[in-house]
Amino acid sequence: MAGHGTGDRAALTAAVLLTAVVMLLEVAGGYVSGSLALLSDAGHMFRDVLALLLSLGAVIIAERLPTKTRTFGYHRVEVLVAFVNGLLLIVLAGAILYEAAQRLSAPVVVGGPLMGAVGVVGLAANIAVASILHGRDDLNVRSAFLHVVGDTLSSAAVIVAALWIALTGQTFVDPLLSGAIAVVILASSYPLLRETVSVLLQYTPSGLDFEEVVGAIEGVDGVKNVHNVHLWSLCSHINILDAHVVTCASDCAATEAIKREIRRRLLAFDVRYSTLEFEAEPCPGCGEICRIEVD
Repeated sequence: MAGHGTGDRAALTAAVLLTAVVMLLEVAGGYVSGSLALLSDAGHMFRDVLALLLSLGAVIIAERLPTKTRTFGYHRVEVLVAFVNGLLLIVLAGAILYEAAQRLSAPVVVGGPLMGAVGVVGLAANIAVASILHGRDDLNVRSAFLHVVGDTLSSAAVIVAALWIALTGQTFVDPLLSGAIAVVILASSYPLLRETVSVLLQYTPSGLDFEEVVGAIEGVDGVKNVHNVHLWSLCSHINILDAHVVTCASDCAATEAIKREIRRRLLAFDVRYSTLEFEAEPCPGCGEICRIEVD
């Protein structure tokens, strides 16, 4: 397991460094050539750098133990950083769209050859990063791989736009392409913000059916009722459940057997941390909060 984690960390580190270098190259190339599309693609790659850093951070954090003052460790840092990054990406996309609109009304000279050369370097780097990340089992690494695949397509589009400018001299394709990239950034930022807000507000994890989880617990032999259920996420890969379980178990051994079976069933929902309070009778006042209203 340690070797697997070390391999993922090395792959992500290499991917972060390579992507960051190409991003800076695109910023410089976009500034010199006057290509807004290159600058927009650099913004797209900035998103990928953030995604790769989050994935790398998740791998590193997973190896750190909690402390007495941070009993959950640093898992929530991933969520906070993702939320801030989502906001920054929306601001970035808005700035690109504004500049694209300005350039459509007042075109500027764009150096097609330089734009294309930098685009080729970016495409080669994205293919290299994708090959580094391809085929790994870690969910964070697989997510980062999908980000890079999207950026590979963006780099290919920059090359096509550069060829068009070099052959025809028509520069309107540059702000049009940059606007399209900005829309892609916006489209990818919305689900990121939605997911991070859901985690911060402790919503039921996406993809989990609350009633199904409760039904799985109540289906265990010896369980009469489940109430005061709270199902939430600590971060993108850790789901937690708290619940009061009314049981007819006659002794501690029977209660322990029920607890083991409940936790075994919860693994099917990727709930690996649970706090279960067992009761012979429902606790006072549980009727006021055991029912969950339908959204």
